[in-house]
Amino acid sequence: MEDWAEIRRLHRSEQVPIKEISRRLRIARNTVREALRSDAPPQYSRAPRGSAVDDFEPQIRLLLKEFPRMPATVIAERIGWRRSITVLKDRVRLIRPEYVGIDPADRTVYVAGGISQWDLWFPPYRIPLGNSLFMLMPVLVATMAFSRMAGALMLPSRQGGDLTAGMWSIMSELGAVTHKMVWDRESAIGGKGKPTALATAFAGTLGTRLVLAPARDPEFKGMVERNNRYYETSFMPGREFGSPADFNAQFGLWLTDTANQRLMRSLGGRSPVDLWDEDRAAMMALPPTAPVVGLRLRTRLARDYYIRVASNDYSVDPAAVGRFVDIIASPDRVVAHCNGSEVANHDRHWGTHATIADPAHVAAAKGLRAQYRQEQATQARRRIDRTHNDGHRVTLRALPDYDDLYGVNFQNPSASELG
Repeated sequence: MEDWAEIRRLHRSEQVPIKEISRRLRIARNTVREALRSDAPPQYSRAPRGSAVDDFEPQIRLLLKEFPRMPATVIAERIGWRRSITVLKDRVRLIRPEYVGIDPADRTVYVAGGISQWDLWFPPYRIPLGNSLFMLMPVLVATMAFSRMAGALMLPSRQGGDLTAGMWSIMSELGAVTHKMVWDRESAIGGKGKPTALATAFAGTLGTRLVLAPARDPEFKGMVERNNRYYETSFMPGREFGSPADFNAQFGLWLTDTANQRLMRSLGGRSPVDLWDEDRAAMMALPPTAPVVGLRLRTRLARDYYIRVASNDYSVDPAAVGRFVDIIASPDRVVAHCNGSEVANHDRHWGTHATIADPAHVAAAKGLRAQYRQEQATQARRRIDRTHNDGHRVTLRALPDYDDLYGVNFQNPSASELG
């Protein structure tokens, strides 16, 4: 290669004759002439030789035609291959696409307001929840496909009610809804390959379409998956959090000031904020009626005046014992109503197996217990004293009076009475 380039330089640039070039470079004149006639650099090529696999290729094709996914190791056993398995694998790799088929992936083009991708991210940090309790908490993350605008919110659980409450909170903050929402097969959203009733009702209220990713296909929503890795490597290192609220505050500020401001090559050197106005303008407006979100349940309040929400017990006004209570649990509050009246209102506890009691409920229960015992004691005395409800005593007759009435004498019984 170097000789070819030098020959052409000497002859074309310095006008050196072929004879002189041959003398200087100690190369035959015919070689110099051939180099000058060639416009392309010389390449070494060797005629292909046959391979030991050539004789077995018909058998390989027969097997692949019937079993396109058969591993090369099994093919080697079936055809009696005794040589290096690497050579056989290389040939099978070339032949297999002819029988398996080719599934090319198109490049997706996102339009403004079209799609948002959603996922759950579990930061590698145990959040303090009080009472020396530390837990790994889920974070609901969203990425707008066109502008790459990101939003996130830490949640107390991955139950459907908490997920819908988180989605509504993020979209309310953004002020718009995309025409499609892409989720993986999260159990509370569509674990069986079909959107759950709760997720369908939520999407229907918003007027959007819920799209579930195929099973075991993270690339379907690779944009939000890459963001999860970005959060873990760029936001988490060196940070400490005192509570879930502290995490949400720090993460929200970082998203606003850093993540959504960064220049991205995929956006042509622009940032998500630069494209956000165009993206938001093409989205749908928020519905006039807020969707049903949060954990909701209805139960009859037992003598133990506590209701269980996400493995935690919350006290309820004991006056509602024996009646149905409707509970609504948002990520922040747990509220219970009975016949339209509020009978409980607590801060949501994000831990597990905790008992949250309102001192007013405990005092009311104590008073009701004392009142009940007093009533029971009063009723017992009434049974003993033979008194009417108005308080006057009932006359008690002696038993001998009834003996005289019926003519019975148990002290000196007659023969007829004994008979």
